Amino acid sequence: MINMLEGILRRPRSVFIIMLVMLLGGIVAYITLPKESQPAIDVPFLYVSVTQSGMSPADANRLLVRPLETELRNIDGITSMRSTAYNGGASVILEFDINFDKDQALQDTKDATDRAVSDLPEEATTPTVNEISISDFGTITVVLFGEVPDRVLYQKGRELKDQLEGLGDVLSVDLSGDREEVLDVVVDLLKLESYNLTTSQLFDALARNNMVISAGTLDTGQGSFGIEVPGLIETAQDVFDLPIKTDGDTVVTFSDVATIQRTFKDATVYTRVNGHPALVLSVNKRLGSNIVALSEKVREVTDKASEDWPVSLQHSYVLDQAKIALDMFGSLQSSVLTAVVLVIIVTVALLGIRPALMIGLSIPLSFMTAFLFLQFMGMTVNMMIMFGLILTVGMLVDAAIVVVEYAERKISEGLSRKEAFIRAARMMFWPIVSSTATTLAAFLPLLMWPGIVGKFMSYLPIMVIVTLSSSLITALIFIPVVGAFIARKNVSEKEKAAARSLAGDGDFEPAKVRGLLGVYVRSLAFLMRHPILSLAGGFGLTASIFVIFINNPTGMVAFPEIEPDYATVAVTGRGNYSPVEIRDILIEVERAVIQ
Repeated sequence: MINMLEGILRRPRSVFIIMLVMLLGGIVAYITLPKESQPAIDVPFLYVSVTQSGMSPADANRLLVRPLETELRNIDGITSMRSTAYNGGASVILEFDINFDKDQALQDTKDATDRAVSDLPEEATTPTVNEISISDFGTITVVLFGEVPDRVLYQKGRELKDQLEGLGDVLSVDLSGDREEVLDVVVDLLKLESYNLTTSQLFDALARNNMVISAGTLDTGQGSFGIEVPGLIETAQDVFDLPIKTDGDTVVTFSDVATIQRTFKDATVYTRVNGHPALVLSVNKRLGSNIVALSEKVREVTDKASEDWPVSLQHSYVLDQAKIALDMFGSLQSSVLTAVVLVIIVTVALLGIRPALMIGLSIPLSFMTAFLFLQFMGMTVNMMIMFGLILTVGMLVDAAIVVVEYAERKISEGLSRKEAFIRAARMMFWPIVSSTATTLAAFLPLLMWPGIVGKFMSYLPIMVIVTLSSSLITALIFIPVVGAFIARKNVSEKEKAAARSLAGDGDFEPAKVRGLLGVYVRSLAFLMRHPILSLAGGFGLTASIFVIFINNPTGMVAFPEIEPDYATVAVTGRGNYSPVEIRDILIEVERAVIQ
């Protein structure tokens, strides 16, 4: 192993080319990797729902829940199953093992519900299987609001929805706050009576005509042609011209007894933003897409579409995960750069400028190599990845410091730059590998953290393991090759003599060593002459820390307290309020809160 390492180090040109390729590849990987505010993990839950109008909870439990549970309990990988029966329906929640195959579990659940359909009442709806995903929550929400007619608001919202769904990274766009368009028929009872008609005849005429009718085919002897009978009502004019009654040569139509106008269904939910009626479009991204790029595209499309809107119709963006991610990435990148600068300052102060440059070079090399590996692994850049970078800044330079310091010592003893760094790589190979391995061993148990939290946190140890492994390659291969070119060459005879003295050549006297190194050497010499006292002091200090903490506990919390970015005001009341009454109450609260 060590001989192979030396063979690699004696081919500096090849190492330089590989180093540059990995550095550039890592930079490209960091730029192109999808960025998310939090890791996208598969939530191990599926839920099955079925409804039947008018069914009581007791009947729903007996007729809906039990047939579903009978089939669903046979699915492999289920850890728990919870059922709920309520007025008009029932639902079953399935929890799987965290390492489940999502696609397979979804297919097995659908197969089981299909088998259960034959045991359900005929009036029940077909059971639906739904999955829960963190990525399903809106990436960015576009809000249209203003004092404009409902028709204008809904029309512009639907047009924008179609444009946003045309973006490649958009999975779906959920539109809320709109109402379905309907035809409002106002019957003139006097005219209806004059034509000797009843309202039931009007309803029957609509029901008989608004149907899809299969009229078969016509065989002409030279070919077969499909026959279409127009029966669907598609426009208001179709209702106007719909015949109701024939009296001799007179045909009575809807237009003779009623007026028809386009309108919307009665509102059951009201959406308001900044004190104005609003329409909300929640944009969901595809798995693995870049939320920052998606947010920019959504904003670009919306701003371009709004150029043709009325002046009173405004738009805004809320709950933009890209903004949250960019703010977080900016803060974390600043923390990483600050840590890098502090590490370089410390190494310059203790080892000098040239060693500090070589040690500082190991940080971007290790980071970019790690990002290159992340791209190969199909992962995304998220807050846990960035936390892992901050955690490893101080640790990844350890191996580089050991190699550079040992090589500098050998250069001080008179060895050439190239041979000094090769010797440093050979002599420090097993110490560096073993120290890195022990550090990695401390993070490996985090990969076995169970549950959703463990899946979420697994990105942190993965990043630490990948980065420290990259630092091992950097310290043992890249740094020795770079050091052979930029390390110092000229060493004075006085420095050579001092180096040989520290190396053990001749009589070594700790009292003659000056500076901080001298203080350290003399302290170490004292502790080694009194081993029992040293061990007793160390164990006593450790025990006293535990005792002090036990007597002065600070408590434990799952998450630290932070200032919230959002607040929710919930209004509750007794009585059966209509949607309009609820809207009026919330408008009062809205006016108070906006101030």
